[in-house]
Amino acid sequence: MSTTDSTLTSFIDIAADSDFSIHNLPYGIFSETKDAVGDNKRRAGVAIGEHVLDLSVLEAEGLLSLEGGPYFDQSTLNAFIDSGRDNWTQARTTIQTLLSNDNDTLRDNADLQNKALFKQVDVTMYLPVQVPGFTDFYSSKEHATNVGTMFRDPNNALLPNWTEMPVGYNGRASTVIVSGTDIVRPSGQLKPSPDERPIFSACKRLDFELETAFVVGKGNHIGQPIAVDDAADHIFGMVLLNDWSARDIQKWEYVPLGPFNAKTFASEVSPWIVTMDALAPFKTACPTQEPKPLAYLNEKARDNSFDIHLSVELLPENAETATVICETNFKYMYWSMAQQLTHHTITGCKVEVGDMMGSGTISGSTPDSYGSMLEIAWNATKPVTLKGGETRSFIEDGDTVIMKGYSEKDGIRVGFGEVRGKVLPALSFDFDK
Repeated sequence: MSTTDSTLTSFIDIAADSDFSIHNLPYGIFSETKDAVGDNKRRAGVAIGEHVLDLSVLEAEGLLSLEGGPYFDQSTLNAFIDSGRDNWTQARTTIQTLLSNDNDTLRDNADLQNKALFKQVDVTMYLPVQVPGFTDFYSSKEHATNVGTMFRDPNNALLPNWTEMPVGYNGRASTVIVSGTDIVRPSGQLKPSPDERPIFSACKRLDFELETAFVVGKGNHIGQPIAVDDAADHIFGMVLLNDWSARDIQKWEYVPLGPFNAKTFASEVSPWIVTMDALAPFKTACPTQEPKPLAYLNEKARDNSFDIHLSVELLPENAETATVICETNFKYMYWSMAQQLTHHTITGCKVEVGDMMGSGTISGSTPDSYGSMLEIAWNATKPVTLKGGETRSFIEDGDTVIMKGYSEKDGIRVGFGEVRGKVLPALSFDFDK
């Protein structure tokens, strides 16, 4: 059965604009949302329409039997991902067959449906993988140019190394969190006056960064780089990522070693991992890279990126509706995921199954396609007006930031759902005790 056959349908009623078509089948970790005495055991599922299909039930019933299993009655997807591409392919094909309108195994078995299908509104979602390591890249030329223009020389916005390699830094895996987790406004050192010592304060310039992240599906041995033309075999899937940023903390701390506390407090991801197999119909080319990359970064494949529509909405506390403040596309990214992974390992760095690697802020060429408030409000010089009349230069307490993403082509829609986070006030500190 073709996974890109637009005539393929499910016996489950799925809205035409649903992110979770039978062509998608993203993986996540969920539990039933019940009271304290209820069943809140975490296990693996896939999203289908407004439902979650419990893969642990299919596995227990002998309908989803994979080499080396069982894999799905577990609190993370790491073991399944680590089992390899043959199992990924078999699982996707089997699940797609069981959900298809032409197969009666699940379609005509009400008892099995009662055990295996849950409404998404009735479940709690969790971080889908245990994340050994987190890396954030800086791979949007438009974003890097905007930031360089603001804070350096507009005529030399990009540093000399930017067009030669995917610039990145190692972040903090322990604060990779799942969508729906509240964000406590960070506090730290700020330096509002260049002529005075820094102060300790709550962040006053809290920002979002519209990103995606890929999940490593196959590791490497230390000292053994991953070749760029093999890199796709090491990537399991993608999630949406809001890599929250404290701009004023970062401004003071980042010289000489780069982001630290300004980026370690929260990296928020969507709960569903969309597989690369599901995204395959939406391949496209990266922008032209000039100069031509060095040999180890020079990909043979031209369709090395993906056409993924992305948006950001901002919802103030007590507001009735959110305001769309950004619409952009993943295809604008200058460096590909394969190039990022290869560059990350070229010195012999070991990556592991479950590692997440952020794309970096994704910006387009127009103000309505910029992927951060820093750019949208142009460093607070052009405040954004929201529905209801409020304005924003950065994110305020009580605001909820919602990111969405999907691909659509030839009647096939594959989406990520959303990643949303609400900002809570900073903690109070009494240093006189």
